[in-house]
Amino acid sequence: MASSPGSQVAEHQDRVALAEIEWCGELMIAASAVGEGRLSFARIDEVLEVGRAEPPEPCWFR
Repeated sequence: MASSPGSQVAEHQDRVALAEIEWCGELMIAASAVGEGRLSFARIDEVLEVGRAEPPEPCWFR
């Protein structure tokens, strides 16, 4: 049975939301390691893997 376009959109939105939640968690972990102060823009890019050729695969796909 083929999935409907509506269910495909919902599945995509769920994947995007889960990825955003995972990235927020990774940023919180990185920020807690800094202690006092802020994450640098370079560290944020590193945590989010900005500039990577392919987007990272969320951990729930591994």
